[in-house]
Amino acid sequence: MKWSHPDGFEADDDLARVDVDVVHGFLSTAYWSPGIPRDVVARSIEGSLNVGVYTSAGELVAFARAVTDRASFAWIADVFVLPEHRGHGLGKFVVTSLLDHPDLKGLRRIMLATRDAHELYRQHGFNELPDLTTMMVIRQDPASLYGA
Repeated sequence: MKWSHPDGFEADDDLARVDVDVVHGFLSTAYWSPGIPRDVVARSIEGSLNVGVYTSAGELVAFARAVTDRASFAWIADVFVLPEHRGHGLGKFVVTSLLDHPDLKGLRRIMLATRDAHELYRQHGFNELPDLTTMMVIRQDPASLYGA
C-alpha cells in the first residue's frame, strides 16, 4: 500500500524497501532503545506491519511499525523522522499512513508509549489511559539487555 505526501515523499508498507541499517542507526541512539542490536531491529521489523517514508530517490527518512494481530490489537512502536528531514510534517504523515492501513482498521485497541510526542498522537485520537491500575508490564533495562 502506498500514500503520497504533498512535498513529494511517499509512504509504503513494502517490507523489502525498509532499510534496516537506517532504522537501526536511529533506534540504537533513541531514548527508548539505546544500544539495541541490529539483529533485534531486523527481527522486530520482520514481525511487524511497517510503514516507511521515502524521498523521491528512495531513501528512508521516516518509519513506524505496528505490532499487531491484525484482528483486535496493535502496539505502535519505533516512530521516528530523521532529524535532517523534520519540518515537513512527516511525523504526522507516517503515523496517519500507518493508522490508515487496512490491516489496522476495526481494531478494538491501538496503544503506544511516548515521552515527548503526546500532541502528535492526540491529533490521531490517542489519549492517556484513564486507569493505569489495569495495565501491567515486565520492564527490563536496555543497558542490561544490550550492553549499552
